[in-house]
Amino acid sequence: MNLSSQFPSAIQRLFPPPPPPPSPSPPSSTSPSRRPRLTPPLHLSVTSSASQCRPADHLPPLSSSSPSPLLRRYSLLLKSYIRSRKFHLGKLLHSSLAQSELPLDTVILNSLISLYSKSGDIETAAEVFEDMGDMRDLVSWSSMISCFANNGMESRAILTFVEMLEHEFEPNEYCFTAVLRACSVAKYSCLGEAVLGFLTKCGYFDAHICVGCALIDMFAKGKGDLELAYKVFDRMPEKNVVTWTQMITRCTQMGCPGKAIDLFSDMLMSGTVPDRFAVSAALSACSDVESLHLGVQLHSLAIRSGIASDVCVGCSLVDMYAKCSVGGSMFCSRKVFDRMSDRNVMAWTAIITGYVQSDKTDEAVSLFLEMIKGTVKPNHFTFASILKACGDMGDVELGRQCYAQAVKSGLMSDTCIGNSLISMFAGLGRMEDARRAFCSLFNKNLISYNALVDGYVKMSNSEEAFGLFSEIEDKGIGTSAFTFASLLSGAASIGAIGKGEQIHARMVKLGFDLNLAVCNSLISMYARCGDIRAAYRVFGEMDDRNVITYTSMVTGFAKHGFATRALDTFQEMVDSGVRPNAITYVAVLSSCSHVGLVSEGWEHFWSMQTKFGIAPRMEHYACMVDLLSRSGSFDAAFQFIRTMPIEADVLVWRTFLGACRVHDNAEFGELAAEIFHERFPDDPSACVLLSNIYASKGQWDEAANVRKKMKLKNITKEAGCSWIEVGNTTHRFYVADTSHEQAREIYEELDRRVSKIRKSGYVPKTDLVLHDVEEEQKEQYLLQHSEKLAVVFGLISTPGSSRPIRVFKNLRICGDCHSAIKLLSMETGRVIIVRDGNRFHHFVNGLCSCNDYW
Repeated sequence: MNLSSQFPSAIQRLFPPPPPPPSPSPPSSTSPSRRPRLTPPLHLSVTSSASQCRPADHLPPLSSSSPSPLLRRYSLLLKSYIRSRKFHLGKLLHSSLAQSELPLDTVILNSLISLYSKSGDIETAAEVFEDMGDMRDLVSWSSMISCFANNGMESRAILTFVEMLEHEFEPNEYCFTAVLRACSVAKYSCLGEAVLGFLTKCGYFDAHICVGCALIDMFAKGKGDLELAYKVFDRMPEKNVVTWTQMITRCTQMGCPGKAIDLFSDMLMSGTVPDRFAVSAALSACSDVESLHLGVQLHSLAIRSGIASDVCVGCSLVDMYAKCSVGGSMFCSRKVFDRMSDRNVMAWTAIITGYVQSDKTDEAVSLFLEMIKGTVKPNHFTFASILKACGDMGDVELGRQCYAQAVKSGLMSDTCIGNSLISMFAGLGRMEDARRAFCSLFNKNLISYNALVDGYVKMSNSEEAFGLFSEIEDKGIGTSAFTFASLLSGAASIGAIGKGEQIHARMVKLGFDLNLAVCNSLISMYARCGDIRAAYRVFGEMDDRNVITYTSMVTGFAKHGFATRALDTFQEMVDSGVRPNAITYVAVLSSCSHVGLVSEGWEHFWSMQTKFGIAPRMEHYACMVDLLSRSGSFDAAFQFIRTMPIEADVLVWRTFLGACRVHDNAEFGELAAEIFHERFPDDPSACVLLSNIYASKGQWDEAANVRKKMKLKNITKEAGCSWIEVGNTTHRFYVADTSHEQAREIYEELDRRVSKIRKSGYVPKTDLVLHDVEEEQKEQYLLQHSEKLAVVFGLISTPGSSRPIRVFKNLRICGDCHSAIKLLSMETGRVIIVRDGNRFHHFVNGLCSCNDYW
C-alpha cells in the first residue's frame, strides 16, 4: 500500500516513515532458523521458589514434540490470567514458555503483548512486538497501538499506526479506535481529523460503536468541541449504555450539565436501561446544576434498579446531597454515607469534601480522623480537602499535621497536595510560608502558580502577583480563566487600570475574552478602576450573562453614583429571567443610598423578601441604616437598628456613626458610640469617629478625653493614603508627605494651583481640621492632604493628556479636598476621578457626579 495515496499528508509531514531496516546478514551454519526473541524480564526467570507456584502444574510439561495442542491449552490459560488480571501468573507462564524453546504462534505472542500492556510494562510489550517480525498480524498492530494510547504515549501510538500502513496492513475498526484514542489530546487532535477522513473513506465511520465512542472523545477531549462530539453521537446507528454514559459524562465535564440531564432523559425514553455508571454521571450533572428535586428522583431510580448500594452510585449521591441541599444541610448526604456497606476512599473523600464545602469544617476534621484510624487510607484528594478545611478554620498547626500525615503516606511529592498547602497558607495571609511551599514543589503546574497569584492579590501585593504572571508566560506554562480573574482583581484592588488594560489585551490574544467568568472580572476591574464606560462596553458585548455579570454592573453603577442606571440594569436582569441573589440586593440598596432614594430603597428592601424569598443579611440592614441616616433621618435609622431581628454588628454601628460624623450629629453620635463601646470594646472605629464629631463641633476637651482613652488602649487611627498609577507605576502619598522624589515640584505646583482656584472662589474649610490650632496652621494642614498631592502629581506627570486623572484613597475624601478638586477640574479642563473608601467621585468642569451628596 502506498502511504501517500492512502493516508493524509499531515501525518506524513509530522511523522515521517521510519528508515528501512538494515539488510539481514546471512545466517551462519550453526544458527537456528529465525524465531522471535521471547526471553521475559530477568525478574521473571523461573527459580526454585517460582517453581513452587508454577501456574500450570495441572498441565503436562512442555516439550518440543506436538506443540500445537499444548500451545492452545497454554494460550487459553494465558488469556484467563489476563482476564482475571492475575498478571504475575501470566508472566511466570511466559517464563516457562521461554525455557521450553517451543516455537510460539501469533496467538500466544499477541496475548503476551496484551499481558504486558495491561500490567503497565510497556517496554516489554514493545520488545515482544518487535521480536515477532514477520509474524505480526493486524491484531498485533492493534494491540500495540492500544498499548501506547492507553498508557499516555500518544506519539508512539500514532507512529506505530503509520508504520502499520507502511507494512501494507489495512486498518480495521479496532485499529482506528486505538489511534483515535491517541488523538484525544489537544496536541494531536488535528491528526484526529485526518484519521476521521481516512476511516470515512474506508467505510468504518458507522462500523462499530467503539469507533463512534473514540470519535466523541477525540472531539470532546482533544478539541474541546462538544457540538461536533454530539454530531458524531447523533449519527451513530447504534447506541448502548456505554455510549450514552460517555456522552452524558463529557457534557458534564465540559460545563453543560443541563444538556447531560436532557441526554439521560433521552436515554430512558430510548429504552436503554441505565447502569451504575450512567446513574452516577447523571447525579454529577444534578450536582452541578444544584437540582435537588431531580437528584432525589435519580436516587429513587437507583433504589428501584437495585444499584443504590453500589459504591460508585453511593459516592455520587453523597456528593449530590452535599451540593444541592438547602442551607448547606449535610443530613441527607450523611444518611447515605452511613448506610453504605462498602466505603472506599472515594466515599470518605466525598463526605469530607461535602462538610468542607458546607462550612462544617469541625465535622470534616472529625471524619478525617476517623478515616485514618480505619483500613481505608486517604488519597491526595482527601488530603487536599482537609487542608482546605484547616485553612477555613484558620488552624495552621492542624494543617501542618495533616500535611505531615500526607508525607507519611508517601504523597509528599503529589502536586495536588502541594497546591492545597499553598492555598491554605495563602488564604491565611502567610505568604512567606506559601512561597516556601511553592518553591519546594518538584512539579509546579498552573494551579500552583494560580494559588500563589491569588494569595498575593488578596494581600494587596499586586506587584508580586504580576511578577508571577510574567514567570508563567516565560516558562510557557499557559494560563487559565482563574489566572486572569485573579490578576484583574489585583489590578482593581490598587486601581492599576494600565495593568488591567494590558491583561485585557492578553486575554483577547489568547481567546479568553469570551469566557464568562473572565468577562465578569473585566467588568469589575474597569468599574473599580474608575472607567465605568469601559465596564459597560464589556457588559454590552457579552452574549451570555449570569447573576454575577448583572451584579457586577449594578455594583459598578452604584459605586459611581449612577443610581438610575443601576436600577435600570437590575430591572433588565429580572426581565431577562436571571434571578438576583443577596449580593445583587446589596448593590441595589447601595445605589439608592448613594443618591438618597429612600422610598425606592424601602421598596427593594421588602421586595427582596416577598418576591424572591431572600432573607436580609447584615449587609442589607447596614445599607438601610446608611440610606436613612445619610438622608438625615437619624431617628428612623436608630429605631431601625433597635428593631432589627438580629443584633446589629460592627458594620451597622460603624455605618451609623459615620453618618453622624458627616452630619455633625453629636447627640446620636455619643449614644451610638456608647453602645458601640459596650458591645465591641476592641474596635477603634467608635473612638475615632466620636473624637472627630467632638472636634468638628469645637468641643476640644471632649475630643481630648476620647483621644486620651485611645492612647491608653493603644488604639490608633488609620493613616490617610492616596495613590495614583502613572506609567505602570503606583505612587503613594500620605498627609504632608515629602518622601516622593518629586516632592519639591509637587508642592510648588500645588501652591500655584491653589492660588488660581482661590480666585475662582476656593475658601479652605478650616472647620474640618480636627486640631485646636491657629487658622493659618489649619489651612496648611488642609493643603497637605494626600488626595491633593496625588491629583497635583497626576497633573504634572501627564501634561497635555486628555485621559482622566484617577486617584484612589483608603478613607473617605474630606470636604475641603472635594471642593478644591471640583475647582481644579474646571481650572485645568481635566476629568478627575477619585475613588474613596465609599464611592467614586467624577469631577468634570467644576461639578461632581455625587451632587455633593456623599
